[in-house]
Amino acid sequence: MKTWLVVLTIAVIGLGAYSIDLHGDKEDLQRTVLAQYTDKLTDASEKLSHLQRAVSQSLLFQDEQAIHSELDSVWRLSSEVRSSIANIPIGQELSNEWMNYLGRLGDEAKRTAKTGDYEAWRDKMPQVSANLQSLSDDWTAATVDFYKHDGKMDVWLQQVDNKNPNTKFDTVKDTLKGYGEKDFPLTLSESDWQKKIELKALQDAVITEKEALEKVKYLFPAIKDATFTVTKSSDTAPYPFYHIQFHQGIRLGYVDLTEKGGHLLSYLVERPVDEAKLSQEEILKKAQEYVKKLGMKDVAYVESRENHQAWHVTFARVHPGDNALIYADGVQLKVAKDTGELLGANAMEYIQEENIKPQTAKPIDWKTFFQDDIQVQEVKNIYTDNGQFEQRLCYEVIALRDGNTQETFRIVIDAENHNVLKVEYLT
Repeated sequence: MKTWLVVLTIAVIGLGAYSIDLHGDKEDLQRTVLAQYTDKLTDASEKLSHLQRAVSQSLLFQDEQAIHSELDSVWRLSSEVRSSIANIPIGQELSNEWMNYLGRLGDEAKRTAKTGDYEAWRDKMPQVSANLQSLSDDWTAATVDFYKHDGKMDVWLQQVDNKNPNTKFDTVKDTLKGYGEKDFPLTLSESDWQKKIELKALQDAVITEKEALEKVKYLFPAIKDATFTVTKSSDTAPYPFYHIQFHQGIRLGYVDLTEKGGHLLSYLVERPVDEAKLSQEEILKKAQEYVKKLGMKDVAYVESRENHQAWHVTFARVHPGDNALIYADGVQLKVAKDTGELLGANAMEYIQEENIKPQTAKPIDWKTFFQDDIQVQEVKNIYTDNGQFEQRLCYEVIALRDGNTQETFRIVIDAENHNVLKVEYLT
């Protein structure tokens, strides 16, 4: 009996010590995370101040070289502030607003340097400079609010992540949204692009949760007997959708469907994957069957890549007018190497169907377009973004340069005006 008491006492002491160690480890981790966030906050505050100065200084000069130096600083600093803010727990909405505002400011600086339209820059930037100063002050006040939690990251994250966050960063968010709309109003192309992202074109009737579940079981019969949990997207989501989680044996995953029409957004399954048994040809055949089963009969194969567990296969919508591939209307599938089971699908881009304007492809004489040592291996007609939210009909050229060493390039050329939009080194 005494022996058991001794063993029990030692066990209790051991558990207590283990609990203390765990608590200590948690506190150490929180302190480490807090230190990282503190560095990022400080970095963002400093660079935001530098960015405001760079915008102000860009208004000092008539000299083109001096202006370009400041424009380069604005572009560089806006990117650096974006990088710092992206790694701070301030809530998704505020992070998105910052990414948008700073990205548009950087793009404006880059565009001004390219076009030389300095008058437009001088007209707009005095107000932007004043707004950045105001944002910098609000950001400083919000940073102090962050420090008040005294390193208790779990408390802060709960406050930020709930459906109605209440921190001083909310003031920054509201101010930033107003400034963004006034300082950088959307162009017609950007407005169309935003509507596309938010699925404004969907005119389908709203489906119920029951109908959403029936759609899931029809699209993915492998999980029809799973246990399902259905939740609706938050009020702040860009569009309403159903998030359907499921569990069946070794399978665990989710399906997202739009509330309007029940269109597939994404599908993901987690399960152990055994040794590869199927060839690439067999996987591609199954992938073709899957896209048809998902109702995407107007797509064509683009490319496939593999990892140790699965093949990732990409398709793109085929434009009915000229059979060119619309890369922006893409579908990505993840197919298991062991059985060929569909482990994942991303159809978000496919749903955001592009509005293609009529364009005419003008032929190119490749012998005069490229140098003599260039061999054109393949030419494909595609539609792709030209960087201004416009889908352009292009030639996608795979070209081989046969010099001291062979090099392969992917070149995207506007089919109508023959501007080179992209050059990518392959091998």
